[in-house]
Amino acid sequence: MDKIISSIKSFAKDEEGLTVVEYVIGAALLVAGLVIIFDNLGQQLSNKLNSTINDIS
Repeated sequence: MDKIISSIKSFAKDEEGLTVVEYVIGAALLVAGLVIIFDNLGQQLSNKLNSTINDIS
């Protein structure tokens, strides 16, 4: 049990573990931003295509 506790303490003190977490959070924010941007662009493109099709009809 002491070995597990010491492993957890050493992991908590490890700076590299924190860096990995920061990269994961940054990547998640980047992906979320891209999803929002592409979702918005997709809706705008869909609206323009529908408008063009309606104008042609």
